Amino acid sequence: MMDGFDLVLRGGWLVLPWGIEQADVGVRAGRIAAMGDLGQVPAAATLECRNLHVLPGLIDPHVHLRDPGDPAVETIPDGTRAAVLGGIATVFDMPNTAEPITDTARLDRKRAGLAGRAWCDVGLYVAATKANIPGLAALEQQPGVCAIKVFTGSARGEMLVEDDASLEALMRSGRRRVCYHAEDHFRLTERRALFEVGDPPARHMDWHDVECAFLGTRRVVALARATGRPAHIVHVSTAEELDYLAEHRDIASVEVLVNHLSQVGPEAYEKLGGYAVMSPPIRERRHLDAAWAAVRDGRVDCIGSDHAPHSRAAKERPWPETASGLTGVQTLLPVMLDHVAAGKLSLTHLAELMSAGPARVYWALRKGRLAVGYDADFTVVDTRHRRTIEESWIASPCGWTPFAGHRCTGWPKATVVRGNVVMREDEVLGTPVGAAVAFR
Repeated sequence: MMDGFDLVLRGGWLVLPWGIEQADVGVRAGRIAAMGDLGQVPAAATLECRNLHVLPGLIDPHVHLRDPGDPAVETIPDGTRAAVLGGIATVFDMPNTAEPITDTARLDRKRAGLAGRAWCDVGLYVAATKANIPGLAALEQQPGVCAIKVFTGSARGEMLVEDDASLEALMRSGRRRVCYHAEDHFRLTERRALFEVGDPPARHMDWHDVECAFLGTRRVVALARATGRPAHIVHVSTAEELDYLAEHRDIASVEVLVNHLSQVGPEAYEKLGGYAVMSPPIRERRHLDAAWAAVRDGRVDCIGSDHAPHSRAAKERPWPETASGLTGVQTLLPVMLDHVAAGKLSLTHLAELMSAGPARVYWALRKGRLAVGYDADFTVVDTRHRRTIEESWIASPCGWTPFAGHRCTGWPKATVVRGNVVMREDEVLGTPVGAAVAFR
C-alpha cells in the first residue's frame, strides 16, 4: 500500500493543461505526491473538494505590498492575508516601497520580513536605478528575487530610468527577463502642462495617452532586440502595443491587468472618480476589446492585479494629484471567474494565465502546475457560487476596492500553500507559512 499523506484533496475536478479530470491529490512534505483514486490511502488531514474545481495555486505576479511603508495602508501580513482570501497562493511584490529595494542590504531586510508574517509565498522584485546598474546581475540571482523591475516613466527619484543609454546598460547587466513599466517619461513630462489641478479624473486617459504607452514599449523592445535581453512588459493597456508585441514574441512577453479586461473609460471615472486612477490608465472600450482578443489568441502570457493600495485621502485628492493605483489582489480571482462564467475564457486557460504563465515567465521553480513533485499549492473554487464583492470583505487596511458592488459568478473556497490549508470558506487558518519563492 502507498505510504500515507499529510493531506488529501478529495474528489475535486482538477484543472490540468489538457483538460479537467476528477481525482484526488495527495500531499507529502509540502509537495504533490500522487494524483488519482487515493480513497484507500490514509491521510493526516483531508480537504473535501467534491463539486469544486482544484486549480494549481494561482500567482499574482504584480502586487505592491507597501512594506516597508504605511501600515495604515498595507503591510506584508495584511496584503498576503488578502491574497489567500482571494484564492492567491503566491504573489510577486514590487520594490517601490518607502525604502526601495535596490541593494543587497535592503533585500535581506525585506526577505527576513517574510518569515512568520506572510500568509502566501512571495517573490521579490529588485528596482533598477542608474546607480545600481553594475550590481544588477548579482542582485537578480539573490534567493527569492523574481526579476529586476524598471520604471521608464511614472516614477520619481532614484527608481526612474528614462534614458536609452542607462536602459541599454542595465539590459547588459544580467541574463534573466527584465520587467518594465514602459510608459515614456519624456512624453509624460511634456504633456503635464496641458492639465490643471481639479480637472476631471477621466483626463488621466489623455495625460497617459496611447502614444505614451506605445512609445515606451517600442523603445524597450528595440533595446531588448539590440541587447538580446528578454523583456516582460507589465500592464500592457493599448491595442497598439498588443498588435506590435505580437511581432516580438521571441524577445518580449506580455502581462495584462484584470482592470484592463473589466473596466472602461470614461464610465469608470464617472462612477469611481479618483478611485479609478491608475497608470497606465483604464482606457476606452476598443482597448478592452483588444485585450480580450489578445487573451483569446495567446498573445498574453499572464494576468495580474497591480494591487497598489493607497489611503482614501490620497485617492480623493483633486486630479492629477490623486494617488495612482488600485487595490486588487483579493478581487483578482473572483472577477476573472466571473469572466469564465460569461464565456470569455475557459477555466483551463485561466489556470494557464494565472499560474503556469507567471511561473514560466519568471522561471519559478515547482510552481504553476498540478504535477507530482511540484509544490502543493492549490486554489479551490466553486464556479457556480454567486456573490457580490463588498468592501467589508477587503483585508487591506485601506479598506476599499474599485470592484465594490460587482456581482460575481465563481468564488474561491480554499487556498493551500505548500500543503497548508491557509484559507477555507472565508476564514484564514493557522499561522503565516509564506516563504520566498525559489527561481532558476
